[in-house]
Amino acid sequence: MKYEELSRLIIDGVGGKDNVKSVVHCTTRLRFKLKDESIAKDDMLKNNDGIITVVKSGGQYQVVIGNHVADVYDDLLQVGGFADGGSVPDDYEETEKLNVLDKFIDLVSGIFNPILGPLCAAGMIKGFAAMFTSLGWLSTNSGTYKVLYAIGDGFFYFLPIVLGVTAAKKFKVDQFVGMAIGAALCYPDIVALNSSKNVLYTIFSGTFFQSDIHATFLKLPIIMMSYTSSVIPIILAVWFASHVQKWARKVIPDVVKTFLVPFVTLLVAVPLTFLVIGPIATWLSDAISTVFVGIYDFSPLVAGLVMGALWQVFVMFGIHWGFVAVAMANLASKGYDPILVLSLAASFAQTGVVLGMIMQTKNQKTRSIAIPAFISAIFGVTEPAIYGLTLPRKRSFVLSCIAAAIGGGIIGLAGSKMYMMGGMGIFSIPTAIGSKTGIDSSVYGLIIAMAVATVLGLGLQLLFGKKVVDNIEPATVAAAAAPSAPVTEETTNVVQKPKYQPATKINSPLSGKIISLSSIDDEVFSSGAMGKGIAIEPDEGILIAPAAGTVTLAFPTGHAVGLKLDTGAELLMHIGMDTVELDGKGFELLVKQGDKVAAGQKLLRFDIGLIKQAGFKLTTPIVVTNTKEYHEVNTIDPQRESVKRNDILLDLK
Repeated sequence: MKYEELSRLIIDGVGGKDNVKSVVHCTTRLRFKLKDESIAKDDMLKNNDGIITVVKSGGQYQVVIGNHVADVYDDLLQVGGFADGGSVPDDYEETEKLNVLDKFIDLVSGIFNPILGPLCAAGMIKGFAAMFTSLGWLSTNSGTYKVLYAIGDGFFYFLPIVLGVTAAKKFKVDQFVGMAIGAALCYPDIVALNSSKNVLYTIFSGTFFQSDIHATFLKLPIIMMSYTSSVIPIILAVWFASHVQKWARKVIPDVVKTFLVPFVTLLVAVPLTFLVIGPIATWLSDAISTVFVGIYDFSPLVAGLVMGALWQVFVMFGIHWGFVAVAMANLASKGYDPILVLSLAASFAQTGVVLGMIMQTKNQKTRSIAIPAFISAIFGVTEPAIYGLTLPRKRSFVLSCIAAAIGGGIIGLAGSKMYMMGGMGIFSIPTAIGSKTGIDSSVYGLIIAMAVATVLGLGLQLLFGKKVVDNIEPATVAAAAAPSAPVTEETTNVVQKPKYQPATKINSPLSGKIISLSSIDDEVFSSGAMGKGIAIEPDEGILIAPAAGTVTLAFPTGHAVGLKLDTGAELLMHIGMDTVELDGKGFELLVKQGDKVAAGQKLLRFDIGLIKQAGFKLTTPIVVTNTKEYHEVNTIDPQRESVKRNDILLDLK
């Protein structure tokens, strides 16, 4: 196995097989659900050359691998002995303590991730078939076109069956029961009822819910909807079926459970789906689509600017899955989607910025990451670019967001739409070709937007990103101190050649007891991953500037301050352990980011009694985050037990 050693390291890094609930993968990431994330070895994983970064989002522990994640995943399953596609049998309940947003992200990504590859492939084939007919290369009456279109459209037409399987796995229902529910929604006679001219009567006349009744079930009206290519109805139907199945298993004797449990589940769930769940789900889909389309109708330009600017942030936190669900609903109900298409320039903005980095850097390690990331971004896979290159440099990430916003605005102005789900990057272009509209100005507008985003990303990086290519910004280093931060400077694999700073001595910013950095509870600091330094147990609630410099970081919660001293040293001072959870209570920040400060100037006040009463430790790491730029970072007197503010504390050589 090519990735056997890496797989063993990953399993150890996530806390061992016994800590794994399940593991799946998407285009670049291994997505673990762990029993206890706190025992995972974040730093060990991040510092391995085979891993781009670790991200915690949406209830998942994500190990970002890159384009070869599928190969790593295959070896991981064998090395770990994970059965059933990465699921691990256990006795715990799936009802985790997630907030509503995390639950939604976990649900949608869990259902769509397994079908992402075939979904994109089918969309690409369908898109190319539409493009070939628009260019006059194929006739819609030809056998070639019909076969190609069947390959592409068949997947989407019978999507409820496909989602019935993945949703069943997510909700722990018999997968063939999920498939049967989806098949019932797509059954030809049921589909035909929706367009039947035989109307028995009409209900909810004059309202948004007005419906013609074509048939009844046990004399109850069946409100017919179009369920082919739909998403929400099948997901809700399988969720309901999971509760029916759970109840049936409790009351049906073991000897007949094999056939009576699915019998009862289907007999209850399918009719109720047609009578209640399906109509409500369809109305819900239409309402969500109406809201987003309403925003778009208000101003396509503004919608494009916002979507373009924020899309990469959405991807980082997994929120983009919500827009995928909305797009699927729009495609099913309207035949097109004007929302998700606004994001299609974002990957090209990353492409341009990364190309600029390739042109600027002399660091071979940076180039070894940037070149494959550039190729991936062309095809819409931007995680290697985001996590390995632009985000750790902060400024480059912001530049890519600016370029993506301009691209999104152009797409909005051009009125581009998606007529099918399809590939990413350059393979997304055929999705904008409608069967009736062909290659029109909206398609050209999309292509222009992609080109503009690429050129603008390149230009902005060449003009404003040079100094951060081989020197990651201090503010990003400091951000690693926040437990809630999804990505930190340590996540990059860039190896920098040290540029040594002049020797200097640093005064203590606090009064209190001196503690060895390696002995504190926080592994990020104790391991030295953030840099070398010392820790202090403060006895006074005042933090001062140890020397003149500039504030590079001032957390709004007041629990941490970063300084770049005029001597070149870069410091991070983090008051207490996990004190970010106090959300600013007990802290008074006296400076802001960008402020010039003098030696001895007060930076913040903190209430020692309140922080201790809240159950938090006050142990305060004082770390030289650019440790690599010094030969040595030592304490002045290793035997000293306490220190006063302005006493000499560290000796940097």
